[in-house]
Amino acid sequence: MHEAGDDHGHRHAGPAGNGVDQPAFLALERELTVLLRRARASQGEMAREVHPDLESSAYGLLVRLDEGGRQRATELAAYIGVGKATMSRQLRALEELGLVAREPDPADGRAWLVALTREGHDRVRRVREARRARYAGRLADWESREVTELARLLHQLNRSMER
Repeated sequence: MHEAGDDHGHRHAGPAGNGVDQPAFLALERELTVLLRRARASQGEMAREVHPDLESSAYGLLVRLDEGGRQRATELAAYIGVGKATMSRQLRALEELGLVAREPDPADGRAWLVALTREGHDRVRRVREARRARYAGRLADWESREVTELARLLHQLNRSMER
């Protein structure tokens, strides 16, 4: 493989088809851009369905608590990719909305665990069920194996992005 410059002095792998200019990667970039744009818009809608005053960015935090159960704020911050101050602010807002509660960590009396309240769990469950129903409706003409394969490939992509 060799590198070539374009008219703007940028370097890229050549020949075409062997590197990032390969049509498959161009198509992947385009489709992921569309998917991510739609996902961001959808996350805002789902957050408002959970609670009208819920910030869009907090929806993923609620889903994490729904799936993983009670966790330390530091674990949540690391998973979401935010700092402690941002996580503290988000958790305070979620507590004020009655969606999460903090409780002492039995393994470490100095630490706290965050968990969904019954209200938070019920609201998140309803929104997630409605979301899955929308997916099922939009993909009704897909074969079950195609949906399974899409989920497998997205999981594989997500795992590779963690590295």
